[in-house]
Amino acid sequence: MDRKCAWSSYNSQQMEELEQISKRYKSCLDAGKTERECVELGVRMAQEAGYRDLNEVMAAGESLKAGDKVYAVCMKKMLVLFRLGEEPVSAGMNILGAHIDSPRIDVKQNPLYENEGLAYLDTHYYGGIKKYQWVAQPLALHGVIVKKDGTTEKISIGEDENDPVFVITDLLIHLAQEQMEKKASKVIEGEKLDLLIANRPLEETAGDEKEKEAIKANVLRLLKEKYDMAEEDFLSAELEIVPAGRARDCGLDRSMILSYGQDDRVCAFTSLFAMLDVTEAKRTGCCLLVDKEEIGSVGATGMHSRFFENTVAELIAMTEGESDLKVRRALMNSRMLSSDVSAAYDPMFAEAFEKRSSAFFANGITFNKFTGSRGKSGSNDANAEYIAALRKALDDAGVAYQFAELGRVDLGGGGTIAYIMANYGMEVIDSGVAVLNMHAPYEVTSKADVYEAVKGYRAFLNM
Repeated sequence: MDRKCAWSSYNSQQMEELEQISKRYKSCLDAGKTERECVELGVRMAQEAGYRDLNEVMAAGESLKAGDKVYAVCMKKMLVLFRLGEEPVSAGMNILGAHIDSPRIDVKQNPLYENEGLAYLDTHYYGGIKKYQWVAQPLALHGVIVKKDGTTEKISIGEDENDPVFVITDLLIHLAQEQMEKKASKVIEGEKLDLLIANRPLEETAGDEKEKEAIKANVLRLLKEKYDMAEEDFLSAELEIVPAGRARDCGLDRSMILSYGQDDRVCAFTSLFAMLDVTEAKRTGCCLLVDKEEIGSVGATGMHSRFFENTVAELIAMTEGESDLKVRRALMNSRMLSSDVSAAYDPMFAEAFEKRSSAFFANGITFNKFTGSRGKSGSNDANAEYIAALRKALDDAGVAYQFAELGRVDLGGGGTIAYIMANYGMEVIDSGVAVLNMHAPYEVTSKADVYEAVKGYRAFLNM
């Protein structure tokens, strides 16, 4: 089938909207570098659009009706928005789902140590990364420190131009003969990913006696002064190491976006934009942003948790009366776009792709009928009838779209949250945006695909 470049179809008005969406998207990438930051940003945007906290509505004893907009949060790392439609919730919802966690490096719970005049934070990487990509570049520290008295200190160091940054060191090329002979998976090992954070010792104490581990002591002094933090407070901290710096236009023509965390925040933020844009629809619309997808969708804030199902039950109780059967009907009758990024065809590594079944930049939002690996292991496989209905809705709305697979059949594969939601019996298909450098510290997307994703998600919510 012929591939059509979306850029050639835009008029001046569409180009203006594309740039506005791209600018908004980049600002969201800058503000949301962790799951907590994404949820905080998403709640703020939802409230500005008239959404109310579902728990507050419940506490007030209010009921809900068509047109009402509510949201719910799970442990500050998972967010779901509902806009009630004309039809009852039990008739099914149109659900946009995406994940807001990204590959990164986490700080351990007993991390601070000194070694030969340098202070480090001990780390553990999160998700599938090429470890060698994370060395010798500026890094930032984001997260929270929660103290025993319940107070929380937000941490963001390395983003402001006046902030210091951090680094994971690499071996100089002059001494790297043995290192260069290693497999790529072993060039930098996990235990070598510790973050360099200090070199200056604490000033000499009275009597000219030097503090033992004086550099570590100086770090603790700085933490105490700025955050009133003791070393033991690392035990109840969640600190994430991410690339420092802002999302940037990429290319001389500014046609692309370079940024950390576009897997899967390019789908999460475009889904959120569409959700906030659509104000009326027959079916209830839902935007579900989840955590932990990169490590198997596990835990209380992953898609395997009962948070979403429980929240739907509360929604049913407030609109149709408490009924387990109606909750089951609502889930089974729903349709979902399980949005996650697709691998964009990269001619520099053409041998890894099957060209006829690859996603290409600027060809629009991408759909994957199935995912999984090799023999479709672990896959959700969407029904042809559902795909046909989607095609009609997208064509009617003038949305550019493409169908693809993740690489050659025997080479590898991947999965999303689609198979989890399909367990309810709902119609689910994988969709998303094509990305170059997936899982690298800096990923690349096409502005045209970001724009088409927003258009596609709007069309889906109106199905």
